[in-house]
Amino acid sequence: MQLARPKATHRTRATLIGSVAVILWSLLALITTGATGIPPFQLTALSFVVGSGVGFVFLAGRGPGTLAKLRQRPAAWLLGVSGLFGFHFFYFLGLARAPAVDASLLTYLWPLLIVLFSALLPGESVRWFHLAGAALGLLGAALLVTQGGSMQLESKYLVGYLAAIAAAVTWAAYSVLNRRFGDVPTEAVAGFCAVTAALAFLCHGALETWVWPSAGQWLSIGLLGLGPVGAAFFVWDHGTKHGDLQILGTLAYAAPLLSTLFLVLAGEAEATWTVAWACLLIAGGALLASKQMLRRRRASEAS
Repeated sequence: MQLARPKATHRTRATLIGSVAVILWSLLALITTGATGIPPFQLTALSFVVGSGVGFVFLAGRGPGTLAKLRQRPAAWLLGVSGLFGFHFFYFLGLARAPAVDASLLTYLWPLLIVLFSALLPGESVRWFHLAGAALGLLGAALLVTQGGSMQLESKYLVGYLAAIAAAVTWAAYSVLNRRFGDVPTEAVAGFCAVTAALAFLCHGALETWVWPSAGQWLSIGLLGLGPVGAAFFVWDHGTKHGDLQILGTLAYAAPLLSTLFLVLAGEAEATWTVAWACLLIAGGALLASKQMLRRRRASEAS
């Protein structure tokens, strides 16, 4: 099946919509501080319940026939659920079996992998500025995660390292393969989120002990479900299906930067020269990778 390349204006708009997910994901760390003490899989399950619930309410509000959009072929469900649940499963396994800094940095290979994997799609090509922009973004993210230090990989954490890499590969593969399912409406993500919540509850029951959330923790869970673990997946779905994957992959490196800045503004972290250098690297990488899109936009405005 040959995929049609989206028109420039539609492609740019979809890229901008997808980039909203990066902003929402950057709020994840700040909001999660309010849910400290809730086990990871329990937090994931409850957040996805909220996210899917909002999606179902939206679907129901658009008419009686809208819920039929959940009836998709098995391959679409397999991709959606394995992407959402698989990423979180491997990510939490990586954090549990390896130092958080190392696991986080290895997981943040996914934006670079999106840029590389996208070259395998029909009608897509990766140019030098895409790779250079993604590399600059990775370097900026590495500065933030390590705080200017270095990774010290040790063989005893091998399982954790492999799990973190698996998380990166899972999310990158999901994001790129999603382009092959452009006919699946974004509303179907509500169903994928619901199944992900159910699987997370199963993992919680097998691996964790239930912690009853306080009022403040419930508020954080609700905010997570509305934003970073809710709306973000819907706009990312639209962006990866119809936008510029190379640019989205590079822009994704802004998430750890914006996350750090939000924590600084909230008094949860300090502003340092490391943050400043990371800002320059990530912003420069995003601009470099977006060169072609910006050129197309100027050309369309001039015509």
